[in-house]
Amino acid sequence: MDLIRIEGIEKRYQSGEGEVWALDHVNLTIDQGEFLAIVGPSGSGKSTLMNVLGCLDLPTGGAYYLKGENVAQMTEDKLSKIRNTEIGFVFQGFNLIPTLDALENVELPLVYRRISRAERRQLSEEALVRVGLSDRMRHRPSQMSGGQQQRVAIARAIAAHPPVILADEPTGNLDSKSGQEVMQVLQELNEEGKTIILITHDDKIASTARRRIRLQDGKIVEIR
Repeated sequence: MDLIRIEGIEKRYQSGEGEVWALDHVNLTIDQGEFLAIVGPSGSGKSTLMNVLGCLDLPTGGAYYLKGENVAQMTEDKLSKIRNTEIGFVFQGFNLIPTLDALENVELPLVYRRISRAERRQLSEEALVRVGLSDRMRHRPSQMSGGQQQRVAIARAIAAHPPVILADEPTGNLDSKSGQEVMQVLQELNEEGKTIILITHDDKIASTARRRIRLQDGKIVEIR
């Protein structure tokens, strides 16, 4: 069974100039353990598709099946649980809390899942070790480089062991060396069995993935 299957997905918005199609009848399947890159220029629909795949937004047409279940028929509680347990999110802007150190930033989402303090600490330490930051656990974001901050964000995303990682332009704010280090971490996570869905405008970054699709004006125009 496909992990993800979307059929004829549409996303339309009303603007002052009329109706805008952010996604226009998109069909896509993603297998468990795949490393997929979704590529395209700004405005192509990449982030809209990521929001749909991550259950952050619902489409205005078409069907989205996650592990064979129609997402449109899920309750808000079920969608919230999926976002908390099934999918780890990594964003371009890191989204770290500046007053917390790396360990506390990674722990924070686990608090909302009512995981015990001892288990939270263990999971967070393991995740930071996993991304090569064993010596930076007590550093705050201002004491770390951009690449290190993004690795903290990845540790936060993987701490609870979600099977899917959605990474939206994870190297967008990084220099090339830091970007390569982040991509290496994502590759290793994929080799360990995690499904990686990477959103990027950079063809070089996308070439890391095993499969690439290209979006243009809300449509898939190429699959490689």
